[in-house]
Amino acid sequence: MLKDKNSGKIGAGIAFVFALFLVIFGFLKTLFIIILTVIGYVVGALLFSDKNKVKDWMDKILPPGRFR
Repeated sequence: MLKDKNSGKIGAGIAFVFALFLVIFGFLKTLFIIILTVIGYVVGALLFSDKNKVKDWMDKILPPGRFR
């Protein structure tokens, strides 16, 4: 698996990106970006884990059968 072979490189890459964001944006903006990224990942993982959930959700918002 990816994390078993390259865990040091992955950690270094994440730390580099985090440090780069801190230098460019500052602490609060970086924290805001990280929070929105985590929220987006969680919502995407829960919503798009099942294709029927997406269709049911779209049917609630738009007229049924619109995107089938």
